[in-house]
Amino acid sequence: MSSDLNILKIENISKYFGGLAAVSNCSLTIKRGTITGIIGPNGSGKTTLFNLIAGNLKTSEGNVFFNNENITDTPSHELFSKGLLRTFQIAHEFSNLTVLENLMMVPGNQTGEILLNAFMKPKLIKIEEEQIRGKAYDVAEFLNLKHLANERAGNLSGGQKKLLELGRTMMVDAKLVLLDEVGAGVNRTLLKDLGTAILRLNKEKNYTFCMIEHDMEFISRMCDPVIVMSEGSVLFEGTSDEVKKNEQVIESYLGRGKKINGETD
Repeated sequence: MSSDLNILKIENISKYFGGLAAVSNCSLTIKRGTITGIIGPNGSGKTTLFNLIAGNLKTSEGNVFFNNENITDTPSHELFSKGLLRTFQIAHEFSNLTVLENLMMVPGNQTGEILLNAFMKPKLIKIEEEQIRGKAYDVAEFLNLKHLANERAGNLSGGQKKLLELGRTMMVDAKLVLLDEVGAGVNRTLLKDLGTAILRLNKEKNYTFCMIEHDMEFISRMCDPVIVMSEGSVLFEGTSDEVKKNEQVIESYLGRGKKINGETD
């Protein structure tokens, strides 16, 4: 299969903390245009793997390729500009700014960020700001947040903050978004809205997603394929139904007192 079909490729990556391997000789690929789920028992290395991909941790061994470019240990802000973004379990909004202002803060290299340009290029700054404002309104409308555009982000519910965080990825036209427990602390209604937004971004905007998630019902609705991690490496990959029936996966979970159709960590 052509490497162009893979937006992300991980080759034999490991991360050691002292003598312990949190991620151990792990290899996997994320295909372009998919929504891939990553699950696994507590301590299986999922979050550490996300941190390695996103440049939040240095690798001990191995390589990470994004769009066929070796991005191993590339800082997160550089990956952001390449279109690889990671969201966190807790949304990180600017609580004193409005929803619209939070969205407008995202695009980098704005002309107005350079003080001298404020005096030399005021018209250009105004035009650019109006373009960004227009895009922010479009994003808010896409996510059903337009009625909250002028609301301070700190007043939003947990689920609305997750929608806002998803909106920030839209402001830079992300290519691959790593979603870290997007459903954590979100009620079922807003989780459905989040799922719908992710599916629309995938189908309409050609976003690729990779998500760590506790909720197997959500994973089953959203993800194909599903990758199961255990002890720092990939144990199994398949559809959600195949995952639930796989004996190795069942043993991995039951060995830790967990049920596959319940919560994982």
